[in-house]
Amino acid sequence: MKKKINVITLGCSKNVVDSEKIMARLSAGGWEVVHDSDQPAEVVVINTCGFIGDAKQESIDTILSCVQAKNEGLIERLYVIGCLSERYRDELAGEIPEVDEYFGARDFTGIVRTLGCAWNTDLVGERKLTTPPHYAYLKISEGCDRRCGFCAIPLIRGPHVSVPMEELEAEARILAGKGVRELMVIAQDTTYYGLDLYGERKLGELLTRLCRVEGIEWIRLHYAYPAGFPDDVIEAMAREDKICDYLDIPLQHISDSQLRSMKRGNTMRDTYGLIEKLRDRIPGIALRTTLLTGYPGETEEDFRQLEDFVRKVRFDRLGVFAYSSEEGTYSGEELTDDVPDELKHRRAERIMEIQREISRENNLARVGRTETVIVDREEDGMYVCRGRADSPEVDQEIFVDSGGASLRPGDFTVVEITSAGDYELFGRLAGIPAGTA
Repeated sequence: MKKKINVITLGCSKNVVDSEKIMARLSAGGWEVVHDSDQPAEVVVINTCGFIGDAKQESIDTILSCVQAKNEGLIERLYVIGCLSERYRDELAGEIPEVDEYFGARDFTGIVRTLGCAWNTDLVGERKLTTPPHYAYLKISEGCDRRCGFCAIPLIRGPHVSVPMEELEAEARILAGKGVRELMVIAQDTTYYGLDLYGERKLGELLTRLCRVEGIEWIRLHYAYPAGFPDDVIEAMAREDKICDYLDIPLQHISDSQLRSMKRGNTMRDTYGLIEKLRDRIPGIALRTTLLTGYPGETEEDFRQLEDFVRKVRFDRLGVFAYSSEEGTYSGEELTDDVPDELKHRRAERIMEIQREISRENNLARVGRTETVIVDREEDGMYVCRGRADSPEVDQEIFVDSGGASLRPGDFTVVEITSAGDYELFGRLAGIPAGTA
């Protein structure tokens, strides 16, 4: 019988892609590979996150839980990979020696070869999907050249390295051949794509080429850095029907003093100007952002400007993090963490209170509309769907009475929105057969 490997993935969607590529090679090497399974497995590989305090703690807790299982004889070997072990390998090895070996975030060949498999170049683009089979993430680059004051990613993942267009097109075709119909384009900074390989930013061209991949119906863009946002990306989004009118653009703050201290490379004026341009050129675009409260030096006036910004812009989707100091970063080494934790979290909660009301009002405005949706799953007589304005796992869902229809995950259909909550919508099938987007 094949021995079983359980790969546990923590952290962001970029880690998901890394795990899927590792799993494909382990599976090709003869292992039975499962993902985030509760079933017994001889070998466990934990792909960790080391970005912020809560994520690091979750990774450590998961490692300790597996160490206990190993001590009880339920696991034969335990390996740790990813961002946490890239950043703290020596400390982890000293404090948790029960782990058989630690590998960094960029050493996938090491873990694969340790488990007796080859890093076969014939498998470039191959992945063992852990998402539902109708959608997948496409990671277009690794690392980051930005030096934002709060961010440790360049320390962990290294400099920006783009994946050649031809490889990404081939990977997209492989995914489409597996039944994937929706691609989420991701990277630490998607707008920087191509600068290292081609001497200029090429994200607009890449998106256009991905739209030509047969079988892919929806493409959406995540983690787009706002400073120097490429015009050709806006043009591609406005021109190509397959690119959803959706943009995940982490803005972090609006106060000029905070943006300057964060080393973001843009200003309040730049930010408002970019949002105006996006909404003018792509009418109806859904904007998603993340914000940071309690960064060193954030005053009441800075926070008031942030509140006003959220009220004025009325983002479709918004998330907030309370600042945590990270060693090795500019803010962690050069600035004083002078905003009390309780105030950081209170400010974050206040932003979310404002956003909750905006989300409810935005959702109520959609009642009575018909929208094309993709079916993610069936649950208790309801189809759980998403529209073009919503990315899986991070955005809201539309719950649709199945009405005796026979739809499958990955099908597109049209629904009428009948009611709304703060972060969810409800609807009924509009009587239009399932088809493409």
